[in-house]
Amino acid sequence: MNWRIPLSDLRLTQEDRDAVAAALESNWLTMGERTQAFEQAFARALDPAEPPYCFAVGNCTLALHMAMVAAGVGPGDEVILPSLTFVATANAVLYTGATVVLADVASDTDWTLCPQDVRAKITPRTKAILPVHYAGQPCDMVELRKIAEEFKLVIVEDNAHGPLADGWIDAAHTPRALGTIGAIGCFSFFSNKNMTTGEGGMVVTRDPQLAEKLRLIRAHGMTTLTMDRHKGHAFSYDVVALGFNYRIDEMRAALGLSQLSRLVANNAARAAVVQHYYAALDALPAVTVPFRHRPAQGRTAAHILPVLLPAGVHRQTVQERLRDAGVQTSIHYRPIHTFTYHGNTPLVRKEGLEMTDILTPRILTLPLSPTLTPDEVVFVVQALRNALVGA
Repeated sequence: MNWRIPLSDLRLTQEDRDAVAAALESNWLTMGERTQAFEQAFARALDPAEPPYCFAVGNCTLALHMAMVAAGVGPGDEVILPSLTFVATANAVLYTGATVVLADVASDTDWTLCPQDVRAKITPRTKAILPVHYAGQPCDMVELRKIAEEFKLVIVEDNAHGPLADGWIDAAHTPRALGTIGAIGCFSFFSNKNMTTGEGGMVVTRDPQLAEKLRLIRAHGMTTLTMDRHKGHAFSYDVVALGFNYRIDEMRAALGLSQLSRLVANNAARAAVVQHYYAALDALPAVTVPFRHRPAQGRTAAHILPVLLPAGVHRQTVQERLRDAGVQTSIHYRPIHTFTYHGNTPLVRKEGLEMTDILTPRILTLPLSPTLTPDEVVFVVQALRNALVGA
């Protein structure tokens, strides 16, 4: 369908195309100099003063799985994460044979992981906390860090939505890049994200021991890579761990480098669009906008614009009417515990999700992209007003 206002709007530039073409013309297509340059540039963008270790991978699901393996998560362990997230967050835990413990959102206006519910669900088997920075909004990392320290737990951040956004790390409101606050952070470069490589991801850590584990996990547990041997830096290799083939190719790394150069500007443009939405949605007081009155914690990413429809409204009717007006919408997300597989497997604990269950039938995601104009925002909100009538 040719949407008048698409949910997201991927714009590839000539610079993007030239970068990919140059990678193809180089005849070195996997895990080469462009991948290294992408990793180094991303690390500097996260923290120019103390760049973390960064490893580019095939997608964020792989990054999450690598993080779980590096953190030592396995059968018999439990990992606490929100039910309101994309299924990959939970699946990365299940791949290890560990148990997923689903936790509730903080409130009807803060849809990130609830620290109080995390604390209530900790058992002697709990190994890690996996907060998701939903919509690019930081979880309460100050409280989650306190909990992790108290119970000696690992924090792995799912930061698919928040590249180059910040969160507070202490009561003094010191900002730090999301994905670098916990032990390991995971990023997504899927085609609808703030920056894209088509498919792709990054796994990040500040811990040199975890970095060495991640390096081995990514490429078969091999001590040297093909590029090392090509350059004469090594002539053979050993395999010292059970690794995977989670590498990224040079074309996607080249695209990532090009996209990264515009990420700060695009994030700022997204934030400006969100402010236009806030002003326009004042005319719809029955529609709740989460995070609106939350103070900024540094840099922002503004990945998606979810709203909460009035109670009793039939969401599908609203979506159909918006579709007829040319406005594409989505739902972020159907909760993990409502899926057939996750609802039935004993490896997913799903009790005590009252707020999630109240909110999710009413969640609707409106279009958001850095190119959306104020007039288009007004059009979307007016179309939503019309769609709500009698729905």
